[in-house]
Amino acid sequence: MKSPVHRCRDVERQASNLQLETYVPPPRLVDRGDTDAMWFIRDACGIVCAVITWLLVFYAEFVVLFVMLLPSKNLTYSLINGVVFNGLAFLALASHFRAMCTDPGAVPKGNATKEFIESLQLKPGQVVYKCPKCCSIKPDRAHHCSVCKRCIRKMDHHCPWVNNCVGENNQKYFVLFTMYIALISLHSLMMVVLHFLYCFEDDWTKCSTFSPPATVILLILLCFEGLLFLIFTSVMFGTQVHSICTDETGIEQLKKEERRWAKKTKWMNMKAVFGHPFSIAWFSPFAKPGHGKADPYQYVV
Repeated sequence: MKSPVHRCRDVERQASNLQLETYVPPPRLVDRGDTDAMWFIRDACGIVCAVITWLLVFYAEFVVLFVMLLPSKNLTYSLINGVVFNGLAFLALASHFRAMCTDPGAVPKGNATKEFIESLQLKPGQVVYKCPKCCSIKPDRAHHCSVCKRCIRKMDHHCPWVNNCVGENNQKYFVLFTMYIALISLHSLMMVVLHFLYCFEDDWTKCSTFSPPATVILLILLCFEGLLFLIFTSVMFGTQVHSICTDETGIEQLKKEERRWAKKTKWMNMKAVFGHPFSIAWFSPFAKPGHGKADPYQYVV
């Protein structure tokens, strides 16, 4: 039978003979997956989109360096903008790699056996759900991804641009990726405008190592790319931050699922994703948020 939240009720145990007031799941239940291990989805569309993402960043890098900064006569201008742009581009690609190669919170497959469910020692009235597609016990707020072929804890959506689901373990990296891409897009647009003004005031043959037609084409393409990705990633960044603050994933908002989890403050929700306490590590794709997580299995009562 399907529940109102489109999940399959598997077993309901009225275990009145249990005497435990609290239940501590076995070690493999609380395991969130080895987020340090390599995770990669073999999806052709996602791989192509991920490669295109990197190529577009490298194209922007090429135009910024060889068309705008290196030919510039102002060494200070070139150094400052080169350091800023390359630093943001490096953080963007690092965030993309971490979002793509981090386990988003996959639930162990095939653990929905009768023996395993009995070993949970559920209290009276508790219900567990079984995913009919991957035959796993589905934790609260988990959803099945047809691309990853796994149930993902706090799944927000599957993003082909990072070739992965955005879930409990990698949402921080996805948010950082959208933020850094938006920043380098804005920075490149500002440099394109300044370079156009510089070329109009000076000789076009001296403002770039390329011919004037090639320079114009390269700058226009970069301008189009920067504007497109600035709008797209800014919107994604805003929706992700809103989703984190309200503690409601994109799927939960779309399905209008009933809220069964405790309501927390916006600041607590931010710390649950980026780590506790607030520090510069929030903005680093190399710092793993290991604090502030909720219990991975919250059975419905």
